[in-house]
Amino acid sequence: MNYNDIIGTIGVSIVLIAYFLSILKWLNPTSTVYYFMNFAGAGLACYASFLINYVPFIILEGTWSGISLIALFKSMK
Repeated sequence: MNYNDIIGTIGVSIVLIAYFLSILKWLNPTSTVYYFMNFAGAGLACYASFLINYVPFIILEGTWSGISLIALFKSMK
């Protein structure tokens, strides 16, 4: 596994863990922790997509990360 794969796997894993925890009702999908996990995971996945120059996922993960960051800031107010 190379650097790109490791970063991407960590990012996607964080997003999936947040999703599974919310489905199991162990994590509130409007909590600061949930938003932070989505921001961090999508950010790492976006970076991995950038490293391999895969534009569709750069756009997808960048947007996901940006929206999560906005939600994170709103939840901290």
